Amino acid sequence: MDSHINNTTKWIMMAVVLLLLVALGFVFGPRLLRHVPFPRYLAAVPLGPKCDVPLQISQHDQNKNGIPDALDLVAGARREVTGHTLYDASYYKNGYPPEGRGSCTDLVWRAFRAAGYNLKDLVDQDIRVAPAAYGKTGSHPDSNIDFRRATNLDLFFKRHALSLATQAQPGNVSSLVEWQPGDIVVFGAGGHIGIISDRRRADGVPLLIHNVGPRATEGDYLLRYPSPITGHYRFIK
Repeated sequence: MDSHINNTTKWIMMAVVLLLLVALGFVFGPRLLRHVPFPRYLAAVPLGPKCDVPLQISQHDQNKNGIPDALDLVAGARREVTGHTLYDASYYKNGYPPEGRGSCTDLVWRAFRAAGYNLKDLVDQDIRVAPAAYGKTGSHPDSNIDFRRATNLDLFFKRHALSLATQAQPGNVSSLVEWQPGDIVVFGAGGHIGIISDRRRADGVPLLIHNVGPRATEGDYLLRYPSPITGHYRFIK
């Protein structure tokens, strides 16, 4: 009898633990997913016949280095990946986090720096010119952090860049040709931002370069990121 009771108690305890684990998964799973990079091998998974998407970028070369801005943006963003930039969204009094640290927005302004643009100055100037467009930020600007907020970058690119499709159809060239290297992508309500890579999956969907933690990464995130695409921009001079 005692043995039977012990076995019953054991199974009840196991069932309770299992239910607790399931409940915790529902509560904390989505939050953890935002900070866990998807496996990089996903980008190499064959997805049917190869889809060749033509390169269509502006030849403007802001820094006069012989490389179009779009490819400079990609190279600058990729340096965050190869440099293993650690995610850090802390506030810094001088505005800029130290090299090797930064958030998704820091990857973007550093990519623009590589192409010859000072995104901080551009955003700060736009807030001064049109404070009402930036809501609370326009009423209480802070040049140390305004250019490091994804919502502000989203507004800036809406005002000063070409707005493009937010849907990408795998294997469809006419859809995917709108997604070119150097394009800026915003997810959710301005909650995350990244840059389109010059590399693609076999079905033509481009990879994304971004920093969602723990470090900057490049991989198959465009259609796999937990939040929907809400903005897609191309900055052309």
